[in-house]
Order: sequence, then structure tokens, then C-alpha cells
Amino acid sequence: MNLAALFSGGKDSTLAAKIIEEKEYNIKYLVTIRSTNPDSYMFHTVNIEVTELQAKSWGKRHVITDTTGEKEKELNDLRNVLSTLTVDGVITGAIASNYQKSRVDRLCSELGLRHYSPLWGRERVTILNEIIDRDMEVVFTAVAAQGLTREWLGRRLDRDSVNELRKLNQLFGLDPCGEGGEYETIVLDAPWFREALVYEEAEKKWDGLSGRLLIRDAHLTKK
Repeated sequence: MNLAALFSGGKDSTLAAKIIEEKEYNIKYLVTIRSTNPDSYMFHTVNIEVTELQAKSWGKRHVITDTTGEKEKELNDLRNVLSTLTVDGVITGAIASNYQKSRVDRLCSELGLRHYSPLWGRERVTILNEIIDRDMEVVFTAVAAQGLTREWLGRRLDRDSVNELRKLNQLFGLDPCGEGGEYETIVLDAPWFREALVYEEAEKKWDGLSGRLLIRDAHLTKK
């Protein structure tokens, strides 16, 4: 069975695609939607350009298409690209967002595709620990929640950061996996990547409440 994985380059879409691949499905495409709206309702936007390098490292064919990120209408751009691909289903990294999952469910139904969301409904800290146990190298690239300061930008996802996310959940109700838009991530390396993603520069944009890590001069390097 050939599948397309919606791929943002972040921890959830990467893990979800790998879980399904391990079930002996063929991931034919990694599909990235590049939104010009930084506040897209559906799609990850920070450092989205490096997905091409990540896909190359994984040995997957990469398909990228643009959207203005206008609410609801951005789904038409996803529909248009999926309708051109010869696949039987779609993988997403959705964990708890009914907004996103319900719309992909509907879109797949319209196109006659199956929707695979292996992380859906799973306990958040368990997911984070699986990412660490799988030796995925993950960095925080955007934060927008109480308790997540400028210092989190560029920080690695590890046991210490998971423990802090658990505490922030107890204090402020922060979703440990960032499902409420609290943060975004990028995967720099994983055991199934042939090369590691590195970057020469990274600019921290901080407005006092939220911020983004903007990666410059990214490239692949041998492990």
C-alpha cells in the first residue's frame, strides 16, 4: 500500500510516518504544505523550507505546495496536491486536534483515501519519551505559552525538558506535546536519516510573550 505522509519536519509528523512505515507500508511521498500565513490553522510554518533536506536524508520523494493559509480555504490546496498523487492513504501526526483531524478525515473520504493517525489519543508524555527512546534529535523552534521563555528556542527535547513540560502542564495546563500551539519543533536527526541536518546560524525572534527560532544555512552532513 502506497501512502503520503503530511510532513512538517517536526517531531509528530516524523514519528507518525515512521510508525506507519514500520508496519510495512510504503511511504511514497512526504507532502509539505508551505503556508504564507504564520498563524495557519492547519499547517506548521516555522523553518518549513528545511523539509526538503529532511526528506532527502530519509530517502523519500518530497512534494511541496504553497497555500495562503486562509482558514478552511487552505484545505483546497491540500486537496489539490493529494488528488495528483497515486496513493491509497494519508498519514498525519495529529494527537488531539479535532479541528485538524476531522478535516483530514473528511478530505480523505472525499478522495477515497484512508487516514492513518497513529499518535491520535495517545498519552502525551509517553509520546515524548518514545521520541527520546528512538534517539530522535529534536529542537524547539517556536514557543507561545506561559512558562515557555526565550531560552526554550533552540533547546533540545530530552528528559529534563520533558519533566519541565510536565510541570508546566500542572501549573498552567500546557499540553506537553504542544497540541494547543504552545510550541513547535524540528527533527535534526533520527536513526533512519542517512545524514544529519545541521545549521550554521539561527536567529531568535522574541516579542516578550512568544518567539521563533529562524534557521539559516541549513545543510546535511555525514554522521
